[in-house]
Amino acid sequence: MPAKKKARALKKSGGTKGKFLVIVESPAKSKTINKILGSDYNVMASMGHMIDLPASRMGIDFKNDFQPEYTVIKKRSKYLKALKAEAKTARAVYLAADPDREGEAICWHIKNQLEKYGVDIYRIKFEEITARAIRGAFEHQGTLDMNKVNAQQARRILDRLVGYSLSPLLWKKISRGLSAGRVQSVAVRLIADREEEINKFRSREYWEIDAILSKKQPAAPDKFKARLVKYQGEKVHLADKTASDKAVSELGKEKFIVTGVTRKEKKSYPRAPYTTSVLQQDAFNKLNFSASKTMRTAQRLYEGADMGEEGSVGLITYMRTDSVRIAGEAVKEARAHIVDKYGEKYCPPKPPVYRSKKGAQEAHEAIRPTLPLRPPEAVSRFLGSDEMKLYTLIWKRFVSSQMQNAVYSVLSVNIDAGDYRFRAGGATLIIDGFLCVYRGAGDVEGEPPQIPPLEKDEEVELVEILPAQHFTKAPPRYSDASLVKVLEEKGIGRPSTYAPIIRTIIERNYVQRVNKYFRPTELGQLVNGLLVENFPSVVDYEFTAKLESELDEVEEGRTEWKSVLRAFYGPFVEKLEKAKERMKHVNKQVVKTDQICEECGRPMVIKWGRRGKFLSCSGFPECRNARSITTGVKCPADGCDGELVERRSFRGVFYGCSKYPKCTYTAKTLPEEKRGDGQGDERGESAVEDG
Repeated sequence: MPAKKKARALKKSGGTKGKFLVIVESPAKSKTINKILGSDYNVMASMGHMIDLPASRMGIDFKNDFQPEYTVIKKRSKYLKALKAEAKTARAVYLAADPDREGEAICWHIKNQLEKYGVDIYRIKFEEITARAIRGAFEHQGTLDMNKVNAQQARRILDRLVGYSLSPLLWKKISRGLSAGRVQSVAVRLIADREEEINKFRSREYWEIDAILSKKQPAAPDKFKARLVKYQGEKVHLADKTASDKAVSELGKEKFIVTGVTRKEKKSYPRAPYTTSVLQQDAFNKLNFSASKTMRTAQRLYEGADMGEEGSVGLITYMRTDSVRIAGEAVKEARAHIVDKYGEKYCPPKPPVYRSKKGAQEAHEAIRPTLPLRPPEAVSRFLGSDEMKLYTLIWKRFVSSQMQNAVYSVLSVNIDAGDYRFRAGGATLIIDGFLCVYRGAGDVEGEPPQIPPLEKDEEVELVEILPAQHFTKAPPRYSDASLVKVLEEKGIGRPSTYAPIIRTIIERNYVQRVNKYFRPTELGQLVNGLLVENFPSVVDYEFTAKLESELDEVEEGRTEWKSVLRAFYGPFVEKLEKAKERMKHVNKQVVKTDQICEECGRPMVIKWGRRGKFLSCSGFPECRNARSITTGVKCPADGCDGELVERRSFRGVFYGCSKYPKCTYTAKTLPEEKRGDGQGDERGESAVEDG
């Protein structure tokens, strides 16, 4: 901007330039950063996205090559007004939203709103909210990454196109207010497909045989257990009691001879530091945190905790990442801590090197504690219970990732009885290495095997044969951990979207948590069936993953963003028109019942709405009588003859009395049910799919 024009703008705005304006996403983050930067800076929050596609219409000009129509989000307008007022007198503006696609798009939209005031605008990025990182970001100020902006625009338009095109079909065939989404619908399909697997599953019987054996000469321990593993050189399979009884009978006539004794060392390697998905899985398995609770808690740790005299400090690095890269400075500090606290034998000669999955954003680091490396006991008095649990998990995983391997001594003994082979063994931990800090799934405790000294060709004595009947089990329903894992494995969604996907499908009543596991609701199954039948490619796992990969290519500058939209739009519109034609002859989904409307005498039918199924008069709209469908469980309130009805709120599922408001009884669960946390974290409107 020319100097004279700048001077005129300065004079018009009131004379003297004010503070440096720094714009972040959340008030908690702004508080922490303002304390770091001092009084010359004014750090303000955008509250997430301020600009988005209009909520009331598609907002995409298809004739003009997918030109988006952006508008100010109504409930963000007062925040934008405050930013504009501050920008008029600011010395410079620093856009400091999160270092990912959504953050880059937030910065871009704000820049477009503020650049008319003639102020210099810079983009700064940081992976952690510490004095070192913030000051480093200001020393390396830059410009917007338009590849990331365009990847976000493409993602946003794809979601709007799918949501606003498919949702009206659900309204017509099931109920108004329902929604379909490009990624959420695939997640619902995963859960619905698993439920179908479970329903089709037929359990099969099988048997296992253990033998209690002992040395012929006394030894300690004198008895040990071995498992039947092979018959005539092949893996043993005992399908029923008859096969088991036959084996037991034959074994009773055989001598048990030790045919092999091997002892070898086996290494167990430390795990890589956390990515978003692995943190969500571990927090579920170890802490019983839902994916949303994990991300809310991690957000608080990232944005800053009040550390007393030290002030507000971010305790972990950015928590939306698929990279396992660690900054060199953090590696050095971790190694120094390991030597100081655990000893040199726990620190490997060279730092372990971890490889991120294909396509990971290596510009980000893994999730780790910020520097200096504060051990959990040093921060415990400043953190709440949930924050402390998650920080401890992150700290242990990171420190252990830089430690020595663990080493086991593994004993394996083969014992033959005629055509049958048994195996006994176990593992003894001889070097604990990283396990002194962190144990993961599959790490054994290192109890020594309870087997007496045995020699090859030694005969052992049969004490007892223990046949046991078992039955195969159906595949388990998805939990937060296993659903996030399969979404990542299939390339569906990205680190920033796993928790919002789960939150969305719960809030829209397509799935429910029952005892921490997801089940599709009847509504979810109806919606999934309709989409699978009419739009198989939209809910196809490989197709969705391919789209995600193409968005990554846009972010990397290898693909032009509108070409992705063009390739998707043509085939999608063709399928949409065919589906509309087919569905003209499909009646709205209702189920007849034998109940009679008490107002007009016509039959009642079951319909579906956003809050689930309900009874409605078949004479609608002439008769608008409707009522809830009860669970059949009597209301436990004293003197009440009502029944409990499943209801929903922004907090999730709860149960209330059918006699409400006369009876105000509510409960979180039915007697036989317990549900997990269904709440989600907030990222801003355009990070959530349309419907």
